[in-house]
Amino acid sequence: MNISADAPFVSRPGSNLIAGALALGVHVVFVLLLVFGVSWQTQHPAPVMVDLWEALPPLPSVAKPARPPTRAPLKTPKPVKAKPAPRPVVDEPPPPKTPDIALEKKKVEAERRQKLQAMQLSEEKARADAARKAQEKQLAEQKKRELLRQMEEEDLTRRMADEVAASEMRQAKLAEMQAKQAEAQAKQAEAAAASKRQAGVASIVGQYRDLISAKVRGNTRLPDNLAGNPQVRCLVKLLPTGEVQSVRVTQSSGNAGYDEAVVRGIWKSSPLPLPGERDARAAFVPELSFVHRPKE
Repeated sequence: MNISADAPFVSRPGSNLIAGALALGVHVVFVLLLVFGVSWQTQHPAPVMVDLWEALPPLPSVAKPARPPTRAPLKTPKPVKAKPAPRPVVDEPPPPKTPDIALEKKKVEAERRQKLQAMQLSEEKARADAARKAQEKQLAEQKKRELLRQMEEEDLTRRMADEVAASEMRQAKLAEMQAKQAEAQAKQAEAAAASKRQAGVASIVGQYRDLISAKVRGNTRLPDNLAGNPQVRCLVKLLPTGEVQSVRVTQSSGNAGYDEAVVRGIWKSSPLPLPGERDARAAFVPELSFVHRPKE
């Protein structure tokens, strides 16, 4: 069967379906490979560390560019001189021997040891000096503390002594004040007692004066022509027993008869009544100033 070129091409349905399925499968595989490749190559970003600076770091020093080496000027060749004639061979001293390496090493080691010992001695001396200075400082501080403590103790002792002296002075002043108060009270009491005693004595003296006046009045015979109430004062000397030793008129009444009558009455009243209390008796013995009035 011959098919001409101008005849239209007719595709089969089965082949189109197979081709479409294959194309679809290729695309699916391509998509899966693409997704798997992208997810497999994806990496998590690494954490970023940030340093915070308070100030900008100094800029690095820029090295100066090296200068190109300068070429030495070309030297002009010197003219070659003619070699002198060879000298005669003379015996020269042998060259000095090279020093032994082991001896040099020992010498260097000995010098190093000496330097090390000197350094050790210097360090030990420095440590000893530091320890001595520290000990001297410690001793000075200890002496200072002891001096301060001694001064504080002396100050405390002085203050205690001052307080004791002040307390003793206060006690002495208080005792003196108490003594003065006691003395004043004693004097007041004594004065009160003396005043009371004097009052008592005066009362006793007054009582016995009244007794003596009554006794003398009872023994006195007044003159008939006596007028008024004349006063006569007599000085009477008495014994401790009350007996009259003498009678003398010291102040007359102006009536001689009345004065003589009173003198006779005193003599007749002997012994006069006297108090038993000594101070009261002293007002009557040894002398009694007796005043008499007829109407009292």
